[in-house]
Amino acid sequence: MLEGQHLAAQRGGVPLFSDVAFALLRGEALVVSGANGSGKTTLLKMIAGLTLPSMGTLEWDGAAITPFDATLRAMTLYIGHSTALKDELTAEENLLSLATLHGASVDAASTLAALSDWSLERQRSLPARVLSQGQRRRVGLARLRLVRRPVWVLDEPTTALDASGVAILHAHLGAHLAQGGIAVIATHQDLALPPGTKKALTLQ
Repeated sequence: MLEGQHLAAQRGGVPLFSDVAFALLRGEALVVSGANGSGKTTLLKMIAGLTLPSMGTLEWDGAAITPFDATLRAMTLYIGHSTALKDELTAEENLLSLATLHGASVDAASTLAALSDWSLERQRSLPARVLSQGQRRRVGLARLRLVRRPVWVLDEPTTALDASGVAILHAHLGAHLAQGGIAVIATHQDLALPPGTKKALTLQ
């Protein structure tokens, strides 16, 4: 179980949110919504261990977890709103670099398979600078196949995706949850998650 209790955050001394709580069992997803500036990205970074809450605690299977510790890094895959691609690298090189940064051991065959999942095999050798925004998003999300982590933290993953891209994302999320994974997703879209897996949290 991934659990947050009494979480709060500030920006420049101004409160973003307070007393946020959730509890996710394996196979469940938390969909976070709210207006721009309500703190969605900040909350996701807290859950991924990238920033400190001003108050509150996070627990994994009943044990407290702290930001930046090895346990949290080993169990969490965080994909932020930015695609984080290097324009001079090809789609394949970017994906390999992203997966390696997460500590995954990947080869050319697995990288190509991940790109093929997202219908990017024809773009594998193209530099990122010539890819559309939707294709760049697909490259970033292709690491979902390569980096094996029980908790996915995804910030606006549907941005710039077309209908087929969103369908591929839904398929990956469904498979992850079916295997006992947990997902925390900030999005403005209504995600088609498997019945009984979705919890909602709206930041005010």
